[in-house]
Amino acid sequence: MKRKEIFRQAQNYAFSYMDEVRERNVFPSEEALAGLKNFVEEFPVSTGDAAEIVELLHRYGSPATVAQTGGRFFGFVDGGVIPAGLAARLLADCWDQNCALYEMSPLASKLETICEGWLRDLLGLPGSTVAGFVTGSSLAILCGLAAGRYRIFARNNWDINKKGFYGAPRIRIVAGREAHSTVSKAVALLGFGLDTVEWVDTDAEGRMKASDVPELDEKTILILQAGNLCSGAFDPFAEICERAQRAGAWIHIDGAFGLWAAASGRLKHLTRGIERANSFSLDGHKTLNTPYENGIVLCTDEEALKAALHASGSFMGDGENRSGMFYTPEMSKRARSVDLWATLKYLGREGVDELVYGLHLRTVQFAEELRAEGFEILNDVVYNQVVVACEEDPVTLRTIKNIQRSGECWAGGAFWAGREVIRISVCSWMTNEDDISRSVRAFVQGREKARS
Repeated sequence: MKRKEIFRQAQNYAFSYMDEVRERNVFPSEEALAGLKNFVEEFPVSTGDAAEIVELLHRYGSPATVAQTGGRFFGFVDGGVIPAGLAARLLADCWDQNCALYEMSPLASKLETICEGWLRDLLGLPGSTVAGFVTGSSLAILCGLAAGRYRIFARNNWDINKKGFYGAPRIRIVAGREAHSTVSKAVALLGFGLDTVEWVDTDAEGRMKASDVPELDEKTILILQAGNLCSGAFDPFAEICERAQRAGAWIHIDGAFGLWAAASGRLKHLTRGIERANSFSLDGHKTLNTPYENGIVLCTDEEALKAALHASGSFMGDGENRSGMFYTPEMSKRARSVDLWATLKYLGREGVDELVYGLHLRTVQFAEELRAEGFEILNDVVYNQVVVACEEDPVTLRTIKNIQRSGECWAGGAFWAGREVIRISVCSWMTNEDDISRSVRAFVQGREKARS
């Protein structure tokens, strides 16, 4: 019974945090940040007191967190967390399942299979599409490109797993200049070399120019984007993917937060043509608002994905039941499918649509209210991103700092179209109309202070 008390203590602290998070400073105060010194000590010699440790975390840790779940954090595409998914994760953490093999967790295996089918259906992807459940879209991109690398080499009678790159046929990488930095990271980690990438120019919204895409062939990996990091714009998939498919190129779509538009009846036009792609990367913990560490790689070529990532050993089974490690680089990993399944089951098709489109509506509201206050809106608001600027770069930069220090909301900066800008990402189910208006007031106050 005494062992359970520590969990009740943690639960009480968690409930207290949930009750207060809407009115907390979105970014920690200076006092809260100073409190982190209470964690600094030499490595303890003796066993500690569990209750004291949890209490220390609550007293000095909670105030120093960023209130991402409170509805007014717009700095990055960091979603909130839907209660059903969070509760499922807490339960799954108590189970402490390792879902590498079916034999380690039949439950995780079954839920991965179910989520895979639901995602196929929800996003309108081909029936051959399989899923791997990873930490985030950074790793999902790596997996998708690794599958493409394997398939292209295999078509050219080259076993990359055995022979490596020395003497291998050359693979071309074609990507837009506005590709996310995680694309560059994956290209580098897979050994292609950033200097070999054929960068395609983008338009004023950050979309790849279809007319500038070079002639493609069967040795090309083409990387497209669903949701530009700043503007939220989507590449013209229908036109580009048709050409790429005819040429035999491998098509990967980086859709970390944007691919979820395919699940909204009023936004799915943004993703028209994605069904022609071979692999996709996306995050559940962004737009879908699952708990963190819910990345997904989707691939229409199961053999290529498994061959690119597969580990083997005499102790590992490969039977008729799904083993999650065959679809990801990881072996030991937590049962991410539990909280993803719970979130999808709770929302259902209508709930996902309402969530995704609701984020768009709040984004449109943000842009309209800022424009009414004299801010410049530099992008077409097609999804959940707003690019904002003041009259001069120095004023914009000072405004960003003032907003961040206010504690009212948090937005980050970026460099866009030759200007310093404020980048807004609306991605939490908690964000309501009042949160937007309250945040706009913080923007106005931040600009007034910057001008003075």
